[in-house]
Amino acid sequence: MTIEFTPLHPVIGAECTGVDISRPLTQEEAAAIDAGMDKYAVLVFRRGAPLTTDEQIAFTKNFGDLEAPYTQINAAEGMRWNNPALSDISNISPTGGLLARDDRKRLSGLGNQMWHSDSSYKAIPARYSLLCAHVLPPEGGDTQFADMRAGYDMLDRKTKLSIDDMVCEHSRIFSKGALGIPFTEAELKAFAPVRQRLVRTHRKTGRKSLFLSSHAGRIEGWPVPEAQILLRELTEHATQREFVYAHRWQVGDLVMWDNRTTMHRARQYDDRVYPRDLRRTTSSDGVMTIEQTAAKAA
Repeated sequence: MTIEFTPLHPVIGAECTGVDISRPLTQEEAAAIDAGMDKYAVLVFRRGAPLTTDEQIAFTKNFGDLEAPYTQINAAEGMRWNNPALSDISNISPTGGLLARDDRKRLSGLGNQMWHSDSSYKAIPARYSLLCAHVLPPEGGDTQFADMRAGYDMLDRKTKLSIDDMVCEHSRIFSKGALGIPFTEAELKAFAPVRQRLVRTHRKTGRKSLFLSSHAGRIEGWPVPEAQILLRELTEHATQREFVYAHRWQVGDLVMWDNRTTMHRARQYDDRVYPRDLRRTTSSDGVMTIEQTAAKAA
C-alpha cells in the first residue's frame, strides 16, 4: 500500500490512508506520516475500531519520546487506569458510571472547550497528541482545530514585528482558574507558570506560527490587562472559520495533531446523559520554546 493524504480543509487537516497503524511501522512509513504532519498539521486515521492501549502507545513512539508523568486533577473516585502514558479524556468514573456534576475532573475537563495547545503549561511542551475514540455521544462532542501557521501568516507586518520576540507565561492556573476551579496547595506549586514564546518557528519547515492557548495568561513586561486583551485579540484572529477544521468523530478514529502549529477545542455535548470516551497519548517536543531563536518577520 502507498500512504496517501486527502485534504479535509483548505489550510489544515488531511485523512491518511494506505497504512495499518495497529502494526509496527517501517522507517519509511513513519517518515511519510511525519512529513504529512509538517504539511497538514492534523491527520485523521479512520479505522472502524479503536486501537488497543499498547497499539496506540507503540504508534506514538514512532514520533518521539512520550511525555513524562505530570500532576493531574483526578476524579473523586481516583483514576480509571494506572498508565501514565495514557490520558483519560472522558466523563466516565473509575467505576464505569458518569462523573458527578460537581466532580473536579469533570469541571476541569470543561476547560477542553476553550482553545488550547496541549501541555503548553509545561516548560517543555508537547509535540504531537494522538486521540482515539472508543465511545461517543449520539450528537455533539466534535473537536475543532485551528491552524496557527495560517493565523500568523495573515497578520499584518506591523503586528508580526511587534510580537515576534514576546514571551508569555502559561499555566493551568490561568485556564482552569478562569472556570472558577479552586486549587490545592500542591496543585498551585505543580501548576507554576512557565515561559513560552508567542511566535514559534518550526524547526523543520521554518514556518512561523502563533503559540496561543487558554493556558497563556501573561506577557512578560506587560500589565496583565493589556496582555489579556492582546492574547484574546490574537486568539479571535487565529480561530476564524477559514483557519478551522471541525472533526466529527466516528468510533475507532485516531486523530493526530501538532501542538506546535495548532490549537484545538472540544465542542459541547450532553455529558450528564451520554458517555464520551477518548484516550490520548502525547509526545514531547524535547526542547523549550524559550531556547528557540525567533527570526524577524520578512
